[in-house]
Amino acid sequence: MNDRHDLELLFRSRIPIIAIETREERRALELLRNMRRSLGCALFQWTVTEGLLSLSFDYAIDDRQVEPAEVLHHIKAATKAGIYVLVDFHPFLNEPVNVRLLKDIALQYVHTPKTIVLLSHDLTLPEELRNFSTEFDLSLPDREVIRNIVKEVARNWSRDNAGQKVQADRKALDMLVNNLSGLTASEARRLAYRAIYDDGAIREDDLPRLMQAKYELLSQDGILHFEYDTERFADIGGFRRLKSWLEQRKLAFHQQDNPLDPPKGFLLLGVQGCGKSLAAKAVAGVWGIPLLRLDFAALYNKYHGETERNLRESLSAAEAMAPCVLWVDEIEKGLGVSDGDSGTSRRVLGTLLTWMAENDAPVFLVATANDIESLPPELIRKGRMDEIFFVDLPDLASRKAIFEIHLRKRSHDPLHFNTGELARQAEGFSGAEIEQCVVSAMYTAQAQQRSLQDELLLHEISQTRPLSVVMAEKIEYLRNWAKERTVSVD
Repeated sequence: MNDRHDLELLFRSRIPIIAIETREERRALELLRNMRRSLGCALFQWTVTEGLLSLSFDYAIDDRQVEPAEVLHHIKAATKAGIYVLVDFHPFLNEPVNVRLLKDIALQYVHTPKTIVLLSHDLTLPEELRNFSTEFDLSLPDREVIRNIVKEVARNWSRDNAGQKVQADRKALDMLVNNLSGLTASEARRLAYRAIYDDGAIREDDLPRLMQAKYELLSQDGILHFEYDTERFADIGGFRRLKSWLEQRKLAFHQQDNPLDPPKGFLLLGVQGCGKSLAAKAVAGVWGIPLLRLDFAALYNKYHGETERNLRESLSAAEAMAPCVLWVDEIEKGLGVSDGDSGTSRRVLGTLLTWMAENDAPVFLVATANDIESLPPELIRKGRMDEIFFVDLPDLASRKAIFEIHLRKRSHDPLHFNTGELARQAEGFSGAEIEQCVVSAMYTAQAQQRSLQDELLLHEISQTRPLSVVMAEKIEYLRNWAKERTVSVD
């Protein structure tokens, strides 16, 4: 980590305001204390509870200056150079007087170099201060540092348990280190304690609970959702080509030293109700990694710039959760470029495309869409994603498999049903429509106090008007568009 070198460079660049957004307040303050002599000026810290304190000699200023405006007036009036660390000052940046005082201090810098360091877990600088400020990010621990943290926690457990050794194999240890990446050192240590002190072992079955706890640390206020239940491809009929495609790329995604570029993601386009969302969930299940769902409806904000900020923060959280699958459902609803939204959708698209081009974290993007015409051409051109797959209505073999899956899920043995005939009668049905036929037939059987039989299922099929009939023209257009432009999942 070159944090000290990089931060010293910012101070020597004579920037009046440095914003440090971090959850590691203690580490940031320790870094600043270690730098005070090399910078050759006094160092002060302010909090709303303690007021102004000298970090050079650890004493309180005579007049403690607890109030935000008072401490800024004090700094403005100071005649000597100094560094003033304002901890958790972010709630007071909404006050025009405070903003003006900070700007006055910045304008005085050429005469008396006084640097303001804004230190908080959440910082958004007012526009008036942008030209006088820069942002600094504390680096996150690399894999070797995390591995040492885990080993330290294991030694502590051994010391606390009469010298017993923590049970672990190399694969489980590597997976734990992988899944703690993207966290601060203190957060990684906390989760390592949770994993090891639970049972004195590091096992693969610890990882789902660990990833849930990691997500909670990185919670995105309802924008990014951790999907606890992922599907198995065995529970999805069809998708034979997609299953093979994923199996071929599984090793390249997981191996860091693989000579091949890791897969980036794909777009699933297709008819509604044919299993696109289930397939997105199954990618995470097959690869054994967490699934995050990005909610575009919660992403949008009426204030200028906030929507793009929400997206950037969500993508950063996904990187911190890596390796993972990032699922964007019905992406056309969030990225369909419109002339009536003051350019927000265009800026969101630009933010996403930039991330897709620059991201090197193992985040596999799975986007699903129903309406190809609403998608911007920049997103769907070759090279943005690894592949565009088309999910068509299930064929006869897939329909038979879907009937069997849904009967089995509801405790019915498929061998007691003529699933071949059911599949033939359900031509043009989507997977969701087949499932609903099974559910409706079971309701009828319960109401009539009889067992579920082929007769009831066939009756439900005959009473259903599938989407392929109701929306025949739109589905035919979609199929024709996809024929030469996409790869079928089957």
